[in-house]
Amino acid sequence: MKKYVCVVCSYEYDPAVGDPDNGVAPGTAFEDIPDDWTCPVCGAGKDQFEEA
Repeated sequence: MKKYVCVVCSYEYDPAVGDPDNGVAPGTAFEDIPDDWTCPVCGAGKDQFEEA
């Protein structure tokens, strides 16, 4: 699975790790994250991420 990076703060979403603190289980592809999910570091929306 592909990693994605927040263009605002450079946080990298790694699907192998997920974002369990915000309800995204490990193994969740970026495309499968709910649309209302935001960057856990800066709060940017999914539309502010690009493929790493």
